[in-house]
Amino acid sequence: MNKLTKVGFSALCGSLAAISAANAGELTVTGGADMTYVSKGTDVTGNPIGIGSNLSFKGSGELDNGWTFDLTVANTNANAYSAANITLDMGGLGKLNFNQGDSGNGVSAFDDKMPTAWEEAWGAGLTTGIRTIVGSGASQNVMYTTPTVLGTTITLTYAPQYGAADTSDKGTSGVAGGMGSSYDGTININPSLGTEILSGLNVFVAASTMEEHQEHTTENDKYHGTAGVTYSLGPVAIGAQVTGEYTGEQSAADYNGYKGDAFGISFNVNDDLSVSYNKWDQRKSTYNDEHVPGGPNDRNIEVTSWQVAYTMGGASMRLAEVNANNAGWTAANDTKATVVSLGLAF
Repeated sequence: MNKLTKVGFSALCGSLAAISAANAGELTVTGGADMTYVSKGTDVTGNPIGIGSNLSFKGSGELDNGWTFDLTVANTNANAYSAANITLDMGGLGKLNFNQGDSGNGVSAFDDKMPTAWEEAWGAGLTTGIRTIVGSGASQNVMYTTPTVLGTTITLTYAPQYGAADTSDKGTSGVAGGMGSSYDGTININPSLGTEILSGLNVFVAASTMEEHQEHTTENDKYHGTAGVTYSLGPVAIGAQVTGEYTGEQSAADYNGYKGDAFGISFNVNDDLSVSYNKWDQRKSTYNDEHVPGGPNDRNIEVTSWQVAYTMGGASMRLAEVNANNAGWTAANDTKATVVSLGLAF
């Protein structure tokens, strides 16, 4: 972590200026670089070497009443702006997060909670076609997080105009087609009951609805949801979850339902070395199953991945073996990839 400078912030970029000016805070930068080599068997890959760079600028400060705030701006590959968010920590009243860009708020934070040594099975270098839930996370949004009480944390997320362009201060986005507002709710429970053996147990449920203003015979509101459980005990972590997506399409020619099942297990051999196995199955359906286009294998995807990760100081070496059956929702399109990755953090 490189400390850049100390600066004075107006809380929440001026939106809380009427309450109080923040004390002097800090602006720091963290980041890393990733280098990968991807082999896809007999498939033509072209140049298999990839490089990724990521920077995060983080600012923090404190109000006169003891509340704190944090600003994060993400700068990803090829010096591209990715996202920004501001979090206001109100102590015993919970937290407010204002998020712009690629968001991990709402149900998006629960799209894949399975334990893994490195990446999700569908995100380790192979284009699989697996659809993950995003909810309000795909749009500029506001999320409230409750204080954790009896091991339970709840979040409520709201996106005023789903899918509209992200806007800066004093700006408005206009409309985004026929979409209206979206609403997410999540709950995570750690029912440890004061016992050590249950301290690693987490049960979670998340759901989202996205309004469709131009409702007619072929377009309705959209829904995303998931539920699952993870448990870690010593060096072993295991998890399972189900996901569901309803796209709102009401035409027999279009798919409108996606159901997924995920499983993962990881093992920390020691403080530096970990291994994992993950599996994803997803099926899609239409408004009228009597007129489903394609064969049965065109509606099913299975993805599995074995992964190994070794950490040595600020360097991480990762290996992933990924296999996808019916990738891209195409029967007999069975693909595989071997990914070797070196990550450097500072």
